[in-house]
Amino acid sequence: MSQQHPQNQQPYQGGPAAYPGGPVPPQQPQPKKSWFARHKVLTALGGVFAFFMVLAIAASGDDADKGSTTAATAPQKQTAAEPVEAADDKPAEEKQELSQADQFKAFIAKNGTAAEKDAAQHVTKVQGADGSNGILDAADVYTDFTGGMMGPHQGEGKLLASAFADWKDSKNGLVTIYDEGGEILSNGNF
Repeated sequence: MSQQHPQNQQPYQGGPAAYPGGPVPPQQPQPKKSWFARHKVLTALGGVFAFFMVLAIAASGDDADKGSTTAATAPQKQTAAEPVEAADDKPAEEKQELSQADQFKAFIAKNGTAAEKDAAQHVTKVQGADGSNGILDAADVYTDFTGGMMGPHQGEGKLLASAFADWKDSKNGLVTIYDEGGEILSNGNF
């Protein structure tokens, strides 16, 4: 009589499992996943939070220079020991530095089209055109127009945004044109 052996044999593992005291095959420890792998949602939320914190810090980096004029940053008065500047033939108005709005209007008066010159007469204030922080350069132009983005002066807002882009140049600048009530008329890159 010949005995047939089963085709699917398992290798010898030290004896039957029910045999008390018999050798037991070693268990391979399961590799423990990292905290980040186990908590995917919290990791994603933390990454988004960190991203916005970096943006906020980067955007506020230049605000310290512009914001306040305290005694430490205020210009000091000229004393008698310091030399007085030589008198020029220029009128006193030209000696004073022009505001950003006046500089912008002067640029448009010199280089702008007739429509841009008409729109520039409504500019009341310009902020943020004097500096560049290299991350996001943002400038605001305030006008005495009314109606907001859907109002009748949207075209003039676009003309002013275009003229601002001709006046100032930045790789990542954004100019926003506001109406009299603080509503956005237009915006554009510069």
